Formats: sequence, structure tokens, C-alpha cells
Amino acid sequence: MSPVSPRLIVFDLDGTLIDSRQDLCNSVNAMLVHLGKPELPEKVIASYIGDGASMLVRRALGDPEGDVHDAEYVNEALEFFLDYYREHKLDFTYVYPGVMESLEAIRTAWPETLMAVLTNKPVNPSRAICDHFGLTPFFFQNYGGNSFHTKKPDPHGLKTLIAEASAIAGLAIASGETLMIGDSDVDVLTARNCGAQSIGCTFGLAPHSLEAAEPDHLAAAPVDWLRILGISGL
Repeated sequence: MSPVSPRLIVFDLDGTLIDSRQDLCNSVNAMLVHLGKPELPEKVIASYIGDGASMLVRRALGDPEGDVHDAEYVNEALEFFLDYYREHKLDFTYVYPGVMESLEAIRTAWPETLMAVLTNKPVNPSRAICDHFGLTPFFFQNYGGNSFHTKKPDPHGLKTLIAEASAIAGLAIASGETLMIGDSDVDVLTARNCGAQSIGCTFGLAPHSLEAAEPDHLAAAPVDWLRILGISGL
């Protein structure tokens, strides 16, 4: 990392802090069955995750560009998916081993460094999941894919967090003092589009996308965040 320790660390959620693969895949397949379409393999659905619920649904419908299905059909599918996921988001989801300990180690080593969540998952389930698993106290803010008019990799959400963190700290935080941690190219590009640093998590849902994105560092497990940051290990 840069000799200047990050003053703001922003985490993706799915594939970074939590493994939500099975619940997301089950919700997509429930939607497909509801629409009379065949289920998809979990590996295929997992490759669709990362750009928000709407894009996940479109990809599962075989319509990533929005050229095939009309808006009403997609909205029906999206509504069913969200309703189903809302009820089943915690069936199999779990926090990756080492996440809680690593977050606590960062907070202990750098008590003035602020941490937040920026995910493309809708904000209400994101916050509910963090509340359920006891993650919320680590973060001053948790923004989702519907918190702004754009989603990652647009840097608007990250810039907003930098501005809010600067206000809390009482001192401007530079983009270069900000670190984005995530499991996909979406997160790496978000950091790059903002001038922030990035760590790509190869244990997540979209490690295949990291190679081309070229994050500043790679983490094979949450504990690697500490190694990269120069914090004493667990």
C-alpha cells in the first residue's frame, strides 16, 4: 500500500464480506420457475452477480442489454425476485471466515480510519444483512445500488462516502487515501474511476473478472487485508 495509510476503507458486500451465492441463486431460480422458464446452474447465476438486482434479473432472462423483453415483463420478474429474496436472504448466507476478526483488527490498529459499505445490492437488504450478522457497528454508512441515481462502477457513491467521511473526520480525505475492497472488476473500476486504491478478493463471487481489472492488490482471504495494510495478523 501507499506509505499513507487509508483514512477511509469501503467494502463491497456480496462476495467480499458475505457469501450470499446460494440465496441469490435460489431467488433467481424461483423467479424463473414462476415465469415458466428453466432453472439455471448456480455457477451461471453467480457470474451474473455484481451489477445490481435489475441487471441480475435481465441476465437470468437472457436479456442483458434490454433488447428482448418489454419493461413490464422485466419489472414483474424483478418484483418477484426482490420479494422472494427479501424473505430468503438469510437462508444460507454467511459471513466469510476471518471477516469479523479482520474488521476488528483494522478498527483497533487504526481507530480514526472510517469504514463503510458500498454495494450494488438494494440498500434495505444490505443493511438488514449487516444488522443480522453484527457487521453494522463497524461502518459509518451503508449504501446500496438504489441509494443513488447510478451504481458502481460509476464513482458517485464512493465520492459521496469520501465527502461524508471527510465531514465526520473534520478534515478532507483525498481519493488516494481511500481504499475500495471488493471481489469483482466493478469494485476495482469504481476505485480507479475515483482515484482510490483497490484490493480484489479472489475468494468472492467474481474472481474471474479481477485479472483484466488489475486491482492494486489481491486477497485470497479476509485476513490478507491485514497483511496488505501492514497490520499485525490474527
